[in-house]
Amino acid sequence: MFFNLPTLLTWARIVAIPLVVGVFYTALAPETQNIVGTALFILFALTDWADGYLARKLNMTSSFGAFLDPVADKFLVAAALLVLVHLGRVDAFVALVIIGREIAISALREWMAQIGASRSVAVHMLGKLKTVVQLVAIPFLLYHGMLFGLIDAQWWGTWLIRISAVLTIWSMVYYLQKALPEIRARVR
Repeated sequence: MFFNLPTLLTWARIVAIPLVVGVFYTALAPETQNIVGTALFILFALTDWADGYLARKLNMTSSFGAFLDPVADKFLVAAALLVLVHLGRVDAFVALVIIGREIAISALREWMAQIGASRSVAVHMLGKLKTVVQLVAIPFLLYHGMLFGLIDAQWWGTWLIRISAVLTIWSMVYYLQKALPEIRARVR
């Protein structure tokens, strides 16, 4: 279904990207930009959980929704990472690893679906863990200050995004290993 509640929440993540990015290009004070950008990112990242939950609960799953959901996640994460690179809060290499993996695994999944072997690269817990770590790291990096006067958000965000980059590579290797028998069979 193109326009049901879960799919509308997924569309909201895509529509939110200019809002999240745009906040950092306004005349607002940097601290205000950080708070508003962080709040928007968290709000729209939560729609990732909500759309999946509602789709299952209301029996509104669809192949279009299954396609659009990971695309929305990847766009939101990539946009936030590009802003963070621009602001000097994330190393460009880390962002390249994360974004590059998403493109490579998306292409692998598309190819595997075309040859009828999509089950071999189905979403795994390692990929989900990578996503969770990213979705925790990015708000810390967007906030970029002291939380409650105790937690250095930049420090925690930097370490979490580095852990996310390691998980990103690990999950990519996992998916490539799962796909390797099919790749070998097709390349010969």
